[in-house]
Amino acid sequence: MDQTAAGRPRKVRVHHLAQAKADGTKLTMLTAYDAVTARILDAAGTDMLLVGDSVGNTMHGRTTTLPVTLDEMVVAARAVVRGTQRALVVADLPFGTYEAGPTQALASAVRLMKEAQVEAVKLEGGQRVVPQVRALTDAGIPVVGHLGYTPQSEHLLGGPRVQGRGESSAERLLVDAQALADAGVVAIVLEMVPAPVAAMVTWRVNVPTIGIGAGPDCDGQVLVWVDMAGMTDWSPRFARRFGEVGQALGEAARAYVAEVRGGTFPDDAHSFAQ
Repeated sequence: MDQTAAGRPRKVRVHHLAQAKADGTKLTMLTAYDAVTARILDAAGTDMLLVGDSVGNTMHGRTTTLPVTLDEMVVAARAVVRGTQRALVVADLPFGTYEAGPTQALASAVRLMKEAQVEAVKLEGGQRVVPQVRALTDAGIPVVGHLGYTPQSEHLLGGPRVQGRGESSAERLLVDAQALADAGVVAIVLEMVPAPVAAMVTWRVNVPTIGIGAGPDCDGQVLVWVDMAGMTDWSPRFARRFGEVGQALGEAARAYVAEVRGGTFPDDAHSFAQ
């Protein structure tokens, strides 16, 4: 990990994303929703931490991302920023906070930038959100796009289904990606897109693509951290479990319960002497 002269990790900035694409260096992104997790993922060398509206599913027990509010995103993003030294922190604009147009999008993004101090925002959609992207970039706010399966549109899309299948659908995705790149996004997330289509988008646009269920040829990859770490009983087909943290946490909790009930915790080593 690069260090500054003061020995601190070198901060990832938006120009580093473009440089990584130019150099062929794969970018890494994970979601984060709190300071404790952010600190761990940041120290591991993750390039970007995404404060996703997936907080609604993963942390709040909701079945979709749609009910997540901007207030909830501000709280989660603020915590992640406080736990981060190196990674670029990106926060989702939740459903209903940018669809009305550029003015609404700018007001929502400004809240995340000022109140949470994130370094970029992410929104879903292609050509239809170009005016919003331009308004944000004109105001100096870095924007990450999101194409393919877009969870905020899941009811219109018929649920979590692969997008970009078939020649016409793939061409629409390519047009959307180019429109976002032309509007000034700093990266584009491609979710649940056929690998050959994602590879074509990656080749055509001049900004990094970050894949999730979009094959190995994107410029980087993102996963929801609870899927990556094995915190759930079920993971999406495209997610690999790189650990079984949920099992380890359960074992630790069971050991704690057993020792408290058995009277072996706290012992002398964990008590204050008079």
